[in-house]
Amino acid sequence: MSQNQISISLPDGAVRQVPSGTTPFEIANSISPRLAAAAVVARITPAGATAHAVADREDSPEAAMYAAGSASAPRLVDLSAPLTEDAKLELITEKDPEALKVVRHSAAHVMATAVLELFPETKLGHGPATDSGFFYDFYREKPFTPEDLTAIEAKMAEVIARDEKFERIHEPREQALAEFEKDGDFMKTHFVTKFTEPGSEVSFYKNGHFTDFCRGPHVPSTARVKAVKVTNLAGAYWLGDEKNPQLQRIYGTAFFSKKDLDEHFARLEEAARRDHRLLGKQLDLFSIQELAGPGLIFWHPKGAIIRKIMEDWMRDECIRRGYSLVYTPHVMRAGLWEVSGHTGVYAKNMFTPMELDDAEYRLKPMNCPGHILIYKDSPKSYRDLPQRYAEFGNVYRYERSGTMQGLLRVRGFTQDDAHIFCTPGQVESEVAACIDFAEAVLKTFGFNEFKIELSSWDPNDRAHYLGGDDNWNLAIGSLEKVLKEKGIAYKTIPGEAAFYGPKIDIKLVDALGRLWQLSTVQFDFNLPARFELEYVGEDGERHQPVMVHRALFGSVERFFGVLIEHYAGAFPLWLAPVQIGLVPIAERHAAYASKIEEELRSAGFRVESDIRNEKMNAKIRDFANLKTPYILVFGDKEQEAGAVSVRTRGKGDQGSMPLADFIAKAKNLVATQSTEL
Repeated sequence: MSQNQISISLPDGAVRQVPSGTTPFEIANSISPRLAAAAVVARITPAGATAHAVADREDSPEAAMYAAGSASAPRLVDLSAPLTEDAKLELITEKDPEALKVVRHSAAHVMATAVLELFPETKLGHGPATDSGFFYDFYREKPFTPEDLTAIEAKMAEVIARDEKFERIHEPREQALAEFEKDGDFMKTHFVTKFTEPGSEVSFYKNGHFTDFCRGPHVPSTARVKAVKVTNLAGAYWLGDEKNPQLQRIYGTAFFSKKDLDEHFARLEEAARRDHRLLGKQLDLFSIQELAGPGLIFWHPKGAIIRKIMEDWMRDECIRRGYSLVYTPHVMRAGLWEVSGHTGVYAKNMFTPMELDDAEYRLKPMNCPGHILIYKDSPKSYRDLPQRYAEFGNVYRYERSGTMQGLLRVRGFTQDDAHIFCTPGQVESEVAACIDFAEAVLKTFGFNEFKIELSSWDPNDRAHYLGGDDNWNLAIGSLEKVLKEKGIAYKTIPGEAAFYGPKIDIKLVDALGRLWQLSTVQFDFNLPARFELEYVGEDGERHQPVMVHRALFGSVERFFGVLIEHYAGAFPLWLAPVQIGLVPIAERHAAYASKIEEELRSAGFRVESDIRNEKMNAKIRDFANLKTPYILVFGDKEQEAGAVSVRTRGKGDQGSMPLADFIAKAKNLVATQSTEL
């Protein structure tokens, strides 16, 4: 083969010999002009690269935009990027989820272009794509106004209409730094200094007269940013430090079509309608009291009933699956957290120590050290393993002001925590059983779709992880083996492991298609070593067990918040705090109401009667506003027949039926934990 020829492998298995320097666009055009027109970017996997572990990596927003990626790793590139080595080529069209991130990053550049054209004194921060859109940080002494945002969006439309090409250019690092320093661009100076090496070339992207420090990739031109909307303005401190200048962060979102944009805002409206904070107040489920402090949840009677049902179900399942229930203190001596490593690695997330007469104590941020002490309290043989300890343990973590959000992020919460102490040979079967348990939890509570992530460590960031390479490689390999043997598709996320070991995160998908991080299964070889845990093996020698941490609700509070939003407060019958509302038509039917209520309560239902001297329709409306699954209405005719007129949530009046028939139907729905009425 000529030295000027390279081999490009296509997804269908075809291999093309092309001159070095050929672009993905040229290859796409040679296949089909329609394909070339539809392509947004390309994914290049150099020959010999291991695609799986590296291609799935998600860098920090700044690193993703500025740091040079590995030349041997799979990566996204512009359609105009010259190909200079043998590689696998995939053309990414608008249908690919990765294309949406690229168009949103390009939209951030369009926004920065518009801002500088309107407000040239502004200094640029960074503008990454996010899961829901994009933002760009700006430093400007004068605050942006709502009118400014309107003008920025209009100017963005002009930039898009100009159809300016995104061109990648390079400049010597020292020259780039000198230019940024001369112009007072302190943020860009920081990014170049942090993410590039002395003597290297710096990557820029240019569209029209605008140039930005960035490694890309981007859509071919601004015209490919077809539907864009500026959404809101917020403040952000430079580098997250309140001592630094305050920046103005402008948010927006972008799609490939106006239809997709409109659907996005329709979803946002629906999400607002389902907001658990609003529904929690409307349905009287929980509250956060200013006098007590932020991030601390007060469970009202109706919310507490749902919590009891959740916890009772989980405890029964734990016992059925071979767990032992335990309880551990809320506060423990500070020395315990030093042994566990939390003081050194997790201290910023812990409440400050309390000085008591005998020692310093700290509120527990996790339950694992308490379970370890229970294990350590008596000798263990290999015959005793695995030991599975489960607890609904209250934990306390110091969340900064402004970061808390209803039930979803709090300072005090309850984990359905369990720790499994086992031999190394048992760990894979225990992890597999935890995954099965997690799937049962999600499906029981009405979540039928979920996604799996394997979080591994970053060996270049050893300050945030305990243990050495051998243990980490063994632990990660064990989790990978379980997922592969179960045939579960997963995504590897480097750098997101817990400080003591890798983990499998199971993210549920709710009714609006949103991902929620709740269930997690974690491998831990560090804490058994730090606490010198032992068991006597078959050989009569002492060995160190390994630990599996698992939380399936994750946080009871967070899981409950997600449940509220998933069901929009309209809980299935078995979870509803009030399952049946009784509406007697007139005062003379009060005695029949009492008889029905007694029968329903005897059958195990949660019932409320409305015997107020109000109109029937008003009573029905009040129960409906509380999203009561069933409303039973009765008057003379029903009383005489021993029947009730059934109104079903979401279906309306279902007509009259004998009370016994209704009870049988409702009992079956509860017994099967049906999500339907």
